[in-house]
Amino acid sequence: MLTGKLVRLRALEPSDAGALYRWNEDPAVLQWMINEYPDSLAQLTKRLGEERPRNTYDKLILCIETLADRTPIGVIALTDAEPENGRAELDVYVGEAAYRNGGYGTDAIRVLCRYGFDQMRLHGITLWVVPENGAARHVYKKLSFVEEGRERERFRRDGRWYDLIIMSVLEGELVED
Repeated sequence: MLTGKLVRLRALEPSDAGALYRWNEDPAVLQWMINEYPDSLAQLTKRLGEERPRNTYDKLILCIETLADRTPIGVIALTDAEPENGRAELDVYVGEAAYRNGGYGTDAIRVLCRYGFDQMRLHGITLWVVPENGAARHVYKKLSFVEEGRERERFRRDGRWYDLIIMSVLEGELVED
């Protein structure tokens, strides 16, 4: 298990399907996510059960749960990792509204980035964020992610186009608590 001060990261289980389904129905969660087409609860349960591929170097998807009582609160992933260039892409969301402002997301990102740098031997971790998602950008900057560029009008939501900012942190730059 990967643990921080507030969270523990673990593999997704079929029993997480109900929480994921609920989070994926929450407009606050979906607002800035580039997501696939909606799944039914049955599809999610099947995908997390018999169809769920095991976590690998190039696709590591974990459940974020509270360290105190092991309540599932979100999902975090390192994807598209390539050993040839030591890079991976970070995706994260805290689905449980009560845990969105308490350091849980920050702790989860720190734990997974530390794992990426220490165990996966990554050199850099990147992510994409819309400029309008100020809360997320604040967390990323607090952890030493820096803005590297912008793709103009790359993301469409509710009939409007948004830019996407690419941010990254390199090995040795991650701010520890």
